[in-house]
Amino acid sequence: MAAIANYLAFDLGASSGRAVLGMFDGEKVKLEEVHRFENGPVRVLDHLHWDVLGLFEEIKTGLAKCATRQNRLDGIGIDTWGVDFGLLSASGELLGMPYHYRDGRTRGMFEEAFRRVPREDIYAQTGIAFMELNTLYQLLALSMRSGELLRSAERLLFMPDLLNYWLTGVMQSEYSIASTSQLYDTVRGQWAEGLMGKLGLPVDIMPMVSNPGTIVANLLPGVANETGLAPTVVIAPACHDTGSAVAAVPAHGEGWAYISSGTWSLVGCEIPEPIRTPDALAENFTNEGGVSKTVRFLKNVAGLWLVQECQRTWESQGESISHEKLAQMAAASATGACFVDPDDARFADPGDMPKRIREYCAASGQPVPQGKGEVVRCALESLALKYRMNLTELGRITGRPIAVVHVVGGGVRNEVLCQLTADVTGKPVVAGPAEATAIGNLMVQALARGHVSSLDEVRQVVARSSELRHYEPAGTGTWDEAYRRFEVLCAS
Repeated sequence: MAAIANYLAFDLGASSGRAVLGMFDGEKVKLEEVHRFENGPVRVLDHLHWDVLGLFEEIKTGLAKCATRQNRLDGIGIDTWGVDFGLLSASGELLGMPYHYRDGRTRGMFEEAFRRVPREDIYAQTGIAFMELNTLYQLLALSMRSGELLRSAERLLFMPDLLNYWLTGVMQSEYSIASTSQLYDTVRGQWAEGLMGKLGLPVDIMPMVSNPGTIVANLLPGVANETGLAPTVVIAPACHDTGSAVAAVPAHGEGWAYISSGTWSLVGCEIPEPIRTPDALAENFTNEGGVSKTVRFLKNVAGLWLVQECQRTWESQGESISHEKLAQMAAASATGACFVDPDDARFADPGDMPKRIREYCAASGQPVPQGKGEVVRCALESLALKYRMNLTELGRITGRPIAVVHVVGGGVRNEVLCQLTADVTGKPVVAGPAEATAIGNLMVQALARGHVSSLDEVRQVVARSSELRHYEPAGTGTWDEAYRRFEVLCAS
């Protein structure tokens, strides 16, 4: 048996984070969660921020806990959500707390950006879908409302880059996370300087960009001493969490698409070059960086955000209901009664989601869901219908027939949604691994250290190491009429 290689992945999502130890024997990787912590926005003076210092403290706690189990590591890697960033001074100090992507300051920035640069030109240079939370619009809002802060900045670092900097003292970015900004040209492999100039945004603050699987530097001695770890290298995996998740899709050959299912759902496929056609622009598909010079051609969907916000609302009202119980209640509710467009703007912000879903259904002339099960059923069916819409567009734009859909991420635990996805799309679904982001992070580290030789081998290891569940479509024809209703709803 080959010697065990030990890697530590920090996977930070929009609602929680964890440290996962991966033990790789050359054939399979075994995961052990060593630390889990909450994450979420902090409201200060009517703006949403990330508690990035608290996150860094949790990372050090994870390192210390890992040290009690495995003092010597072959690598440490961090992945996070995309687009958000911190600004640093010339002396390397953080200038203010990073904003949360759901902060409202970017509202109206589309209009301002398109006044300076046509929408088509932005897409032609970046290939990134238009969402007001993108770094482009965050920086534009900052330049208009807090220009002195931007003028004081020496460097911009995205969230995983910032945390890597505090671990190593090295300021750099990584391809997958940089590409989410809508400021990076994935064809030319550099920041879109002409675009940034026309937008009035400073190019000189943008960091150097490296490929996924780059060794950043050794852990700073002070951090190593504080946490009890032996000298360890920090590796940039795919630092965007979806990039790591897609690297862990246990697929082979062609004809497959993926859904990275969590708070957000990312529906897409892997391609060798960006697609920036008028069709891709019209359907708002995005071209994000992937591992081994691949491109993740995908579309963002609101995902399980609707269900999570329903759950938070009911908890705030004194009713604590588990995800499993909600899924059971949804399964027992009537099918096809009412739908919502998960990407409608009224669902974007935190708040009373059950009320918003009911108001949407009433306003669109549909039956109004009453009980909790009906509300969740409405959200899950709507999500499956949106998957069908996006997969149809994906196949048309890429010219690739889709034979199977791989679902990875935490959403694989929602068996109701997985079966609905198979039924509504008419495609067989392979669900797993649930820990795709963590295992992808770990295995890209292994690729960086030469313990695997290719992205294909990474996926073979994932397939051997994971319990995969298969869902076959049933009664797809009964969803055709519902899909037609859904198309009308989304177009209205």
